[in-house]
Amino acid sequence: MAGGGSAIRGSRVGAGPMGEAERGDTAPRQRVVFFCANGHETATVFAVEAAVPEAWDCPRCGLPTSTDVNNPPPPTKIEPYKTHLAYVKERRSETEAAEILEEALEKLRARRARGEVIF
Repeated sequence: MAGGGSAIRGSRVGAGPMGEAERGDTAPRQRVVFFCANGHETATVFAVEAAVPEAWDCPRCGLPTSTDVNNPPPPTKIEPYKTHLAYVKERRSETEAAEILEEALEKLRARRARGEVIF
């Protein structure tokens, strides 16, 4: 038993007998090729009026690319993850850290001497 189907089954919105002519002409395009340091080649299409970027990210390895095949940009330097302590150490010297620690310990000892509960 065949079920009743839809009359527009298999077609997409905007598709008609005329195709692209109904929607107008496409913008003139240019093909630009970018090269990365690993030797990957990436071709991208831009509108002729569009400004072509100087750099592009390689979709294969993520390195930056340029349009100069003989001189691709070098890989970017990846900064290692820094902990909060590493950032604090950049801002404070060892003597400043010792002074701050001693000040905090004095406050803690004073609270204990008053009988406060410290968690």
